[in-house]
Amino acid sequence: MDLLIRNADVVDGSGTSEPYRADVAVEDGRITAVTPESAGRGARPAGARRTLDATGLALAPGFIDMHAHSDLALLRDPDHSAKAAQGVTLEVVGQDGLSYAPVDDRTLAEVRRAITGWNGSAPGDSSPDALDFDWRTVGEYLDRIDRQGTAVNAAYLVPQGSVRMLVIGWDDRPATRAETEAMCRVVAEGLEQGAVGMSSGLTYTPGMYASDAELTELCRTVAAYGGYYCPHHRSYGRGALEAYEEMIALTREAGCALHLAHATMNFGVNKGRAPELTALLDRAIAAGADITFDTYPYTAGCTTLVAMLPSWASAGGPEAILERLSDEESCRRIRHVMEAEGSDGCHGVPIDWDTIEISGVSDPALAAHVGRTVAQSAAENGEEPFTAARRLLVEDRLGTTILQHVGHEENVRHMMRHPVHTGGSDGILQGDKPHPRAYGTFPQYLGRYVRELGVLSLPECVARLTSRPAARLRLPDRGLVREGYRADLVLFDPATVAPGATYDDPRVLPTGIPHVLIDGRSVIEDGRRTDVLAGRSVRRTEAPSPRH
Repeated sequence: MDLLIRNADVVDGSGTSEPYRADVAVEDGRITAVTPESAGRGARPAGARRTLDATGLALAPGFIDMHAHSDLALLRDPDHSAKAAQGVTLEVVGQDGLSYAPVDDRTLAEVRRAITGWNGSAPGDSSPDALDFDWRTVGEYLDRIDRQGTAVNAAYLVPQGSVRMLVIGWDDRPATRAETEAMCRVVAEGLEQGAVGMSSGLTYTPGMYASDAELTELCRTVAAYGGYYCPHHRSYGRGALEAYEEMIALTREAGCALHLAHATMNFGVNKGRAPELTALLDRAIAAGADITFDTYPYTAGCTTLVAMLPSWASAGGPEAILERLSDEESCRRIRHVMEAEGSDGCHGVPIDWDTIEISGVSDPALAAHVGRTVAQSAAENGEEPFTAARRLLVEDRLGTTILQHVGHEENVRHMMRHPVHTGGSDGILQGDKPHPRAYGTFPQYLGRYVRELGVLSLPECVARLTSRPAARLRLPDRGLVREGYRADLVLFDPATVAPGATYDDPRVLPTGIPHVLIDGRSVIEDGRRTDVLAGRSVRRTEAPSPRH
């Protein structure tokens, strides 16, 4: 055999089995034997090319990040220790309805501008590590991953906002029947090429302009291929419960599986209301709905500053936004909606500039703003907060990222206890001071919420990070420590595993995770990143149902 892991405390990913001491054998990228200590010394496998003594370490399936924003980092950063060092062996990208496939030349430039704050690489990037965007379709993007190799595996969701951009553009209007049919064909093509489902960003333009009827038709297509719908829904603030209910209703109508992105209850209006959300989910599940969700184990959110604008101010795309920000009358309207009424971009809640921390800028000349709230930055320059935000958006060409400190710890803990919960980092890797969840989500679960707080048991937590995501992705050979399964494995010390990343110092790697393997190859060895690029695309291969 290629590798024999001896004396590991196996946390098998099932969530029901207590850890047990065993030897695990690996050959040709798969687990070939799991031999419990109770079987006796005579049953232990021998003769491996390499032996790893795991005494004192837990052995689990590799962690699956159900909500990742590594779409370009997978290609641009071969090291990718931000995720590999956490024990992540598979990321699901194409999130929140905006990504880089499917596109044409026009929409590629537009989407690069729109989500520079998430992924970097704005049009005109001439840096030495600038990417060659040599793909346009979902299949070509996945082929690029396979051709190049990456630190971790990747699955892809067809981004509904990018699809709408491709077919309709940035117009705030209903789709015609012909346009809806065209979008369904584009989604089907992405699924045929290997996407595992479809995402939406319903507080981001242009995806937010879609009606429920339009989304329902797209979800029918997703369902025909056995995929799932992953919406960032229309509100996480005022009207959050109604927004969740909307997604449940339209996916039930479409017969489509539903996975709710970063499902929580944020802002002051929702403090302590997570039990209302889980009760809503429980009623839907009891009635037959297929629902899962992911959360990150932190209270702050993270997005772009431009996302805070009302949707009508973003109609027409990035250049139209910049034009409006240069017009005094438009800005008076924008400010009133944001500060007095609550824009749909800010989830219907009037913006509190003291909660908006600038985490990254595209223009290095603006770096002094990073780490300050908009209110602090404004005060230092003798400005009102809206004026400071407006100026930053214009000078940074919409590339500014923010942390939004609007979450509640009791809601975070309540959601992660739910039986259909999975883990997702929502990790944005851009910016001088990114959210620590990008580097710390999975050790945060294991260290803080298992060992320190006891919110979850170790077997329960590992299941939320492994087998449960694998089941949602319909991956029959991942997510468990079982014979015949892929040898995507992580070894960690339950007594010491912890995130290094903090809000003040967010790019520090975790401790207590010495070994990570993908297909039996060491990506992290003795706590250090190797030069192995074992990651590949993970594609759905299911044929469409006859009703498609």
